[in-house]
Amino acid sequence: MQNFFPAQYSTLSAAVLKDYLIEAYRLDSSTTCRLLIRNVSDTYILENQNQKYIFKIYRDAHRKRNEIEAEVELLNILSANGNSVSYPIRDVEGKQIQQFNAIEGLRNGILFSFAEGKVVLDLEDQHLIQLGHDMAKLHQSTSSIKLSNPRPIFNFETTLFEPLKDLEPHFSEMKEEYEYLRNVSEKVVQKFKEFDTSTFSYGYCHYDFFPKNFHFDEKGKITFFDFDFAGQGYLINDLMSFLNHYFFHQLNNLISKEQAEKDFNTFLNAYQKVRPLTNDELKAITYLGITFHIFFLKFFYDNYDDWSNVFLTPRYTKHRVALIKKWEDTYCNF
Repeated sequence: MQNFFPAQYSTLSAAVLKDYLIEAYRLDSSTTCRLLIRNVSDTYILENQNQKYIFKIYRDAHRKRNEIEAEVELLNILSANGNSVSYPIRDVEGKQIQQFNAIEGLRNGILFSFAEGKVVLDLEDQHLIQLGHDMAKLHQSTSSIKLSNPRPIFNFETTLFEPLKDLEPHFSEMKEEYEYLRNVSEKVVQKFKEFDTSTFSYGYCHYDFFPKNFHFDEKGKITFFDFDFAGQGYLINDLMSFLNHYFFHQLNNLISKEQAEKDFNTFLNAYQKVRPLTNDELKAITYLGITFHIFFLKFFYDNYDDWSNVFLTPRYTKHRVALIKKWEDTYCNF
């Protein structure tokens, strides 16, 4: 038996993976496999003349088996309810999760249907109206189910209090920035006391609704994908994460403030044709942006050893805090 030195994050061979998946799913023998993304999880694309698939392999440090099973369950329900999502494919034995004995231990993977079409960054009215309708229909499904296995929960404990506690060592030389994060977090908590959150729609959020995570095909049909961060919380979290697209578009001088507001309102009005929102929900959307950015700052910190060490420098951290300040100035009225 050959002994290997332990590793914490390996990359599975695309060539060997190709042969394994061709056999497991009875794919065409001409199918190719190549690594697309090596990040918090690894994403491969499989292609032959007639078919495309996405294969994603998770890291145990990021997603435990029961969380992956919950993602599969969620996508099965969404697909069965007529939502257009990239869904898990069953292998010849009926399994939707593959398991690999990698150097660092067991890793789980899923073969997903391919989301036809492409990313559209400069969304026009017809895109925004379709997106509003489809996201609202998605929420009709995710607000009425309870999965058998756990998924992350998005609340102030997990998006503000825990991150601030865990991030404190990272800010040992950035006292001013850390104090700002503590103060703005308290402002968010106090602001939410003005809202009647008992009327807020609650369920499973995608929590990463940037245009990179849905494709439009030639007929304008949307397919949603990458539910890796899906978890329980206020459904307006998804509207907030989409608002971030316009926030970054403005920062990069790709759209004017006026056009960004007009476009987001077009999306918001289309969403409400299917799922009306309370006045307090509408007001609360922007304040959740603070929680979103602090949550992901902790996420980068948690994954420093495996992939975020290439960018999570003091300079980058200060830039992210400045970005949160910019969000506050743009959208919040404390």
